[in-house]
Amino acid sequence: MGEVILTMKDIDKSFPGVHALDHVNFEVKRGEVHALMGENGAGKSTLMKVLTGIYQKDSGSITYKGQETEFHNTKEAQDAGVVIVHQELNMVGDLTVAQNIFIGREPKKGFTIDDKKMVEDSKKLFKELNIEINPKEKMNNLTVGKQQMCEIAKAISHKAEVIIFDEPSAALTEKEIADLFEIIRDLRKKGLGIVYISHRMDEIKTITDRVTVMRDGGYVGTLITADSTKEDIINMMVGRVIYEDPKEHSMVAPDAPVVLKVENLNAGKMVQNVSFELRKGEILGFSGLMGAGRTETARALFGADPKQSGKISIMGKDGKLHEVTINTPQDAVKYGIGYLSEDRRRYGCVVQKSVTENTTLATMEEFTSGIFINKSKEKEVSERYVKELATKTPNCEQLVVNLSGGNQQKVVIAKWLTRDSEILIFDEPTRGIDVGAKNEIYKLMNRLAAEGKSIIMISSEMTEVLRMSDRIIVMCEGKITGNIDISEATQEHIMNKATRNID
Repeated sequence: MGEVILTMKDIDKSFPGVHALDHVNFEVKRGEVHALMGENGAGKSTLMKVLTGIYQKDSGSITYKGQETEFHNTKEAQDAGVVIVHQELNMVGDLTVAQNIFIGREPKKGFTIDDKKMVEDSKKLFKELNIEINPKEKMNNLTVGKQQMCEIAKAISHKAEVIIFDEPSAALTEKEIADLFEIIRDLRKKGLGIVYISHRMDEIKTITDRVTVMRDGGYVGTLITADSTKEDIINMMVGRVIYEDPKEHSMVAPDAPVVLKVENLNAGKMVQNVSFELRKGEILGFSGLMGAGRTETARALFGADPKQSGKISIMGKDGKLHEVTINTPQDAVKYGIGYLSEDRRRYGCVVQKSVTENTTLATMEEFTSGIFINKSKEKEVSERYVKELATKTPNCEQLVVNLSGGNQQKVVIAKWLTRDSEILIFDEPTRGIDVGAKNEIYKLMNRLAAEGKSIIMISSEMTEVLRMSDRIIVMCEGKITGNIDISEATQEHIMNKATRNID
């Protein structure tokens, strides 16, 4: 590691009712990957927004390349070489790769855009990063991993000297993560300072040199990664030890009734003759590699995607299974199914509406009389779930967009609990959520199961599947390749099933 390129000292920032940053310290050296960690709401994103000019600090100092600096907007930061690669990619799908990289900065030939130079400049960037992408390809045609590489190329095109990666691997496959790490190591060798924000402990141990931990808007400390254990970092993040031991045996009663039966479900190439049962009070894990068909199965079951064939039966009030027709999400909701999408900001909640409005979103008929909404009843219900789920929000009128990822997830859960859904589908329930919030979501899921709710949990994290599931369905290439009781489940067993298709 080289000299210090960036120092943030005693950074303080407040919003109405919230002290977001409380005298935070952070530094980055040339040629290092420095992890910035903390629970959702700890202040990581706010600190980086202060650095890149989205927010202005109330006090403290920022020193960049030896000079005290304050950026007033992201363009100033980019022009100076401080660039952020966001978790949610900022690309225009209908434009080409080259157009996206140089959008707003296109090279000109006279009064027209020099497309040839733009393509050649893109090729040079990709060669520098050892990436094989056609600059003329439309962005929509690329995988998420390739789109991420284009974001990195775009950052490099700004002559970046400090790059901030915000949850860069959240939607990547294992191969794409490996490719990302190769690029980051190459950037480190070239002397760039890299800030790496992630909740994935294994990644932090693999790719970073130092770790700075924040908690409740304050600076906790900085560790050398190689000298620290996973437990050391978690304890600094949450102020307590969190254990992630796998579940040893199913918590479901042997005589628990079947509440959902799916037979020979077919929906496109990714859902082929899928059959399974879900019991009352069961957490049924769905495991498999990216593209195995887990989410597609859930969406077909929920009526979000069309089905070609198959039979779905749900337990009625008489305690017996009855075949039902589910062609739309409205049908699924009518039969007591709630779906927490992996993309909660897009499908789970309306982020520009309040906690209260989102909580009652799936049950509005219970809060309306003609054209009038019973606001006091709405407020009463939303406040009850904020309390029950320990959702961190100043009040129920707070916009969901202002909440952390973990708390947004709790609002989505509250929506389906208000609906009193008996079957809950959790698709990647803790993606982008810190270890402390994960633990709260796990406790909540276990409580719901204990109360008799039945849960389908789709997860790409093997430790999560082993910790939470009573039984595990494994999928590969659109088919079920394993149905494993948790008492017999191991990572090796699951991976064997996840990588071996069946005839």
